[in-house]
Amino acid sequence: MPRRNGNRRDDDPRPLGGGLGSQRVEDGPDGQWQVRHIPGAQATKTYRCPGCDHEIQPGTPHLVAWPAQEYGTVDDRRHWHPHCWSSRNRRPRRF
Repeated sequence: MPRRNGNRRDDDPRPLGGGLGSQRVEDGPDGQWQVRHIPGAQATKTYRCPGCDHEIQPGTPHLVAWPAQEYGTVDDRRHWHPHCWSSRNRRPRRF
């Protein structure tokens, strides 16, 4: 049986910061966003892109974005295709 590290429980909320991808702050007409690049090797789950409403399959490089304010939660994160993120202000919002 694998050992568990630390005292973190599976239902404990995860912090927004940290992670292994490169991270930056972006300003846009829709506000300020923390944006993290997720390499394909670290993409292990399936997500739905709010820009095109298609799935992002495991192994696909993509972006994770959330509001830059410190009070955001994990529920505020969205996983995007890079092209969908860069063109988000030219499309109607889907989330």
